[in-house]
Amino acid sequence: MSHLTVLGADIGGSHITAALVDLETKTVLPETQVRAHVNAQGTVQEVLDIWAAVIEQAMGRRSAAETKLAISMPGPFDYEQGICLFQNQNKYDCLYGLNVKELLASRLGCAAADIKLVNDAGCFLRGEVFGGAAKGAASAIGLTLGTGLGSAMLHNGIAGDADLWRAPFRDGIAEDYLSTRAVVQTYKRLSGKKVTGVKELAALYPHDADARAAFGEFAENLARFLVPYLRELTPEVVVIGGNIANAWDLFVPATVSSLASMGFCVPLKKAALAEEAALLGAASYWLETPPVLLPDAE
Repeated sequence: MSHLTVLGADIGGSHITAALVDLETKTVLPETQVRAHVNAQGTVQEVLDIWAAVIEQAMGRRSAAETKLAISMPGPFDYEQGICLFQNQNKYDCLYGLNVKELLASRLGCAAADIKLVNDAGCFLRGEVFGGAAKGAASAIGLTLGTGLGSAMLHNGIAGDADLWRAPFRDGIAEDYLSTRAVVQTYKRLSGKKVTGVKELAALYPHDADARAAFGEFAENLARFLVPYLRELTPEVVVIGGNIANAWDLFVPATVSSLASMGFCVPLKKAALAEEAALLGAASYWLETPPVLLPDAE
């Protein structure tokens, strides 16, 4: 096993996935991958216990004290200090204001300095640049469309969180129009009917004009949202992931057509690495400090 093997983890609103990642081959070691459900409304102890249990299981015989950890985490979060800023988002309210990095380090028996907490959208795009849909790109925009709107930008080979979820858009912010909540609410406004999510709405698409109209409105909003960033960054590619991307054929062709009508022909590509993108992307942050990972390099 490579001495450049670190533990990558991806924490979402209802799950944690962890695995060892080989930074030399840029691959997730599949036999180490562990995933578990997390009760995001649980107590601090309950949340930390399940996070730690999954991380320890993924590490196998390796100890946390001897392994660098990189964790993909949604915002808002003070990633450098490790302080959780979730509040009134129906996830992890119990952690608000706490230093998660120190709490997790204490629980795992490792140094807080050996844990990197990084934005999930940035991890997603970094992973796709490592070996996925944006491989080899020097500039890209990455979007994760799901419960919320995640965004990242790659410029001169460096990927980072774009924090566009709260960007002003139409009568509110971008996430109001580019999320599961948005497309479900659009369908309810058009039809008067409720659906539980995008998967159910996609099943209605072939025979329900209101479902098609809801996806059409979503596609147009996505195109108009992208325009100023395409103009500013001129990316080589836009990578789209998240649960809504599973309905790719129901909205992306219309988005591409709308963008073309406005003079933008950048390719939109579906994320290729699924959850592995976040694991790879998070782990890749340790490449920025190779002396720490290579004690025999002196």
